[in-house]
Amino acid sequence: MTGRGQAAAAPAPIRVGLAGAGPWARAMHARMLAAGPETELTAVWARRPEAAAETAAPYGAAVAGSFAELLDGCEAVAFAVPPAVQAELAVRAAAAGRALLLEKPLGPDLGAARAVAAAVAEHGVVSQLVLTKRYHPATRDFLRRAAAADVTGARSCYLHGAFLGGESATAWRLEHGALLDLGPHLLDLLDAAVGPVAAVRSAGDPRRWIELTCEHENGAVSQASLSGSVRLPAARTRIELFGPGDEIVYDTAGLDHEECWPVLRREFAAAVRAGRSGGLDARRGLRLQELLHQALPG
Repeated sequence: MTGRGQAAAAPAPIRVGLAGAGPWARAMHARMLAAGPETELTAVWARRPEAAAETAAPYGAAVAGSFAELLDGCEAVAFAVPPAVQAELAVRAAAAGRALLLEKPLGPDLGAARAVAAAVAEHGVVSQLVLTKRYHPATRDFLRRAAAADVTGARSCYLHGAFLGGESATAWRLEHGALLDLGPHLLDLLDAAVGPVAAVRSAGDPRRWIELTCEHENGAVSQASLSGSVRLPAARTRIELFGPGDEIVYDTAGLDHEECWPVLRREFAAAVRAGRSGGLDARRGLRLQELLHQALPG
């Protein structure tokens, strides 16, 4: 029993295992989860044990010899693996009753995404998407302002040159291009800011430059330009909302993305403790994958 003037003990951190040991796992997942205090990085598993050891070492985390071993030692699993691998392993983790911190897209195609969402629903596990921009205070302020506006049209872009070379030019990104990698971010924000997207059509090549035109249920129309293969000084994400009122602009230039991680970690841990997912869950991931499927060229 807590005595007068004595603060209640903080809840124990959520024990999270990390599947994956690539650049994004090292730069974000491992560092974020180990920083706590809401979570603890218990172990890392990867298909290359040496990569898992390199990722785990700075935080004193264990190296799991198999994915099954990773599941045995954690309450939740964070995924930093290609979409096809995530879709397979997330179904196993859900069946084992583990909460899921999922990357986007849920899977390489709509069928795989449906399987993940179905497993989450069947086993009643908590799920949350790493849609990083959604956890930044500036993004949430933008969405609040958009909700109060009458939006009739929107323009947006997500552009960078990471696919031209370097650690982010991974095989799945080079194969599927910007639609699967960058598309979930813009479609999510347009769907949330302008109104539910009813239909999407595309033009272009996802591996070079692709344009999306979204028709929203409220009659608004928005456009999104996506490319990971253009040379720019810095990545560019910008959304402009238009209507009878003042223009509303969201621009990530100058934002400190380090502000996202504590919010993401805190909300995931709170969801796991409560046993209830928030709005950015596997169902949201499936919704985005359905829109991506509509936008596939050809």
